[in-house]
Amino acid sequence: MSDEGFFEDEVDAPITFSDEHYMRMAIRQAEQAFQAGEVPIGAIIVHEDEVIAKAWNQVEMLKDATAHAEILALTQASAQLDRWRLHGCTLYVTKEPCPMCAGALVNSRIDRVVFGLADDKGGGCGGAFDIHDHDGLLHKVPSEGHCCEEDCRLLIQSFFKMRRQAQKDKKNE
Repeated sequence: MSDEGFFEDEVDAPITFSDEHYMRMAIRQAEQAFQAGEVPIGAIIVHEDEVIAKAWNQVEMLKDATAHAEILALTQASAQLDRWRLHGCTLYVTKEPCPMCAGALVNSRIDRVVFGLADDKGGGCGGAFDIHDHDGLLHKVPSEGHCCEEDCRLLIQSFFKMRRQAQKDKKNE
């Protein structure tokens, strides 16, 4: 076997990244939300090892209760692929999707959800609700949590600590 053939195969091999790699990209989106004064949740959608959507929470900026990172990313991904069924896609999001977002994920037929921080009180992907895996729905979305969980937790905790301090300072003026 010649060396030439070996190296050709290696060059043509697709690059595949890990869940952690993509979650770090979602965390960068969450950091943008933080800087904009939004709850720091970021999301990206990957299709065939290519990022096709990036978003962060924009509820306050857009004055829209549905402007969650997941919803904005779903809209971008659908536009990018020119279809609403997101087969072959994975969503990476820094916090477990809420029930609204979990429902949208089910309806989009996305293949998989990977989240960072679990939400036992309001999560829709196994935390408080199992919308992603509900027997009565036509589609189920496998989800996995705890990817880069500590980094996601620290970002959200820092945001709310800062917000509480600002409210306390305002009250003391």
